Amino acid sequence: MPHFHVEYSGNLDDRVDIGGLCECIRDTAAGIEAFPMPGIRVRATRVDYFAIADGDPKHGFVDISIRLRAGRPDDVRKDATQRIFDSVEAYLEQAFSKHSIALSLEMRDIDPDLSPKTGTIRNHLAATKQET
Repeated sequence: MPHFHVEYSGNLDDRVDIGGLCECIRDTAAGIEAFPMPGIRVRATRVDYFAIADGDPKHGFVDISIRLRAGRPDDVRKDATQRIFDSVEAYLEQAFSKHSIALSLEMRDIDPDLSPKTGTIRNHLAATKQET
């Protein structure tokens, strides 16, 4: 049940396709065994008020937070973190070449005892497979 939350500075709206960035993260995550595909959630939040470095309003940022149910070994988490980061860095390459942008990413464990879950996505995915 990996949750990917992208916070980004509002000045990137005309510089980066944020919907495409979310799809880039989802697609990359779906190819990583540590991230069960039915549980992947990617969302982005635009931040309108921010101050970066020397205060120049041209600076922007993309900050990705990954929350993942606890229990995976450190090497698996490190590999997954690096693969997502590398994918996003490649996606942002064009924007990086023209604009001042900071990219950061952090993965955190979710305590399963303190995070109840329910949903029907897996049921609907199974039904979709049966229909085809």
